[in-house]
Amino acid sequence: MSLKEKLQSDLHTAMRARDRTRVSVLRMLRSAIGYEEIDKKREMDDSAVLEIISRQVRQRRESIQMYKDANRQELVDKETQELQILQEYMPAQLTEEELTALAQDVIQQVGAAGPRDKGRVMGKLMPQVRGKAQGGDVNRVVTALLTASDA
Repeated sequence: MSLKEKLQSDLHTAMRARDRTRVSVLRMLRSAIGYEEIDKKREMDDSAVLEIISRQVRQRRESIQMYKDANRQELVDKETQELQILQEYMPAQLTEEELTALAQDVIQQVGAAGPRDKGRVMGKLMPQVRGKAQGGDVNRVVTALLTASDA
């Protein structure tokens, strides 16, 4: 079963269970996928759908932070619920140790010597961790490793 089919199936289940939040999130997600398909003029595969879900997760995290800064707890709670639903469709996140090990492998593969090689490392590492780690975390780990190797 493809990810799009699973989303459709879960939407029907949520509708039957009258779970308004889940129905809303899944409809929004299916809509975003539909817009992307129209824009790209092709059917989305699982990796493209995962990319869209990842974008939605990032938007929710940013919204949560903004609402926290504005002391809007009811909106923080709403966005947190939506984030939890979206994360159910994301692959398991990499631990700090797994991410560090992957980054070290890529650094050795590209022969990176210091912070100036960060672009090459990130370019090769990001496709490997897409959906499994946040870009900011990857950036932080790679920067730390390259800075340590430069010293």
